[in-house]
Amino acid sequence: MGWNLDQSAHTRAGRVAWGHSGDGPPLVLAHGWPWSSYAWHRVIPALAPYFHVYWYDMPGFGRSEMRAGQATSLDVQGEVFAEMLDHWGLDAPSVWAHDFGGAITLRAQLLGGRRYHRYLLMNVVAMRPWGSEFFEHVGRHVEAFMGLPPHIHRAVVDAYIRGALARPLPDEDQEALVAPWLSEEGQLSFYRQFAQADEHYTAEIEGDFGKIAQPVRVIWGEDDPWIPLARGEALAKAIGCDFTPMKGCEHLPQLEAPEATASLALAYLRAEV
Repeated sequence: MGWNLDQSAHTRAGRVAWGHSGDGPPLVLAHGWPWSSYAWHRVIPALAPYFHVYWYDMPGFGRSEMRAGQATSLDVQGEVFAEMLDHWGLDAPSVWAHDFGGAITLRAQLLGGRRYHRYLLMNVVAMRPWGSEFFEHVGRHVEAFMGLPPHIHRAVVDAYIRGALARPLPDEDQEALVAPWLSEEGQLSFYRQFAQADEHYTAEIEGDFGKIAQPVRVIWGEDDPWIPLARGEALAKAIGCDFTPMKGCEHLPQLEAPEATASLALAYLRAEV
């Protein structure tokens, strides 16, 4: 009933590691940057009794393929998400997206025509502007960062991930989120994400948010230091859906308050249409 990555699939962007658990209506979890599907590991046991839950590491992330010259921008990731739905044989699953997973799943629906049963967006990248000053700085000087000594690179990754939260995660979670980026391939892939980031990929879909047909809810850690609460409120208004702030949570509610976050998600995802 727990998180695992014991399956693999081939996509246009390379090999993808994935896992699944449970028996019920399909629910797909879409992670963001610089995370991996591990970010869901504390809520999966609560979801699996009610859903057949699917998750995967995006190409260039976690345990999925990382290689030189790999295209892993948001447009590619949106197409890979659609490929994974096909691989799993899913026509209209429920979807729970976090961070860049929001832009990816929104693109798959609004530009790729994919259908979802119920749609839950949590602290997502979906509307401009996005990206901190550090994010933009690394993108402009990515070659210099790719050559950092390993110990300095580790410190950068560790500090970057800690910057998403006002309060630290348990050591085991922090280490598991940092670890994929510490290999030689991981270091190059980490900075490659900065280089390929472009607000054009959300600008393309912002005007279509009101066209989303299925039930949608936006939930948000109200103390998010990366994407402010007001951005979540604006997204919900643009979609025309309910908005729920999560008190005491920052950017990673699924790790910070897994029981409360899973309970909130289940109340929505299991509700009758």
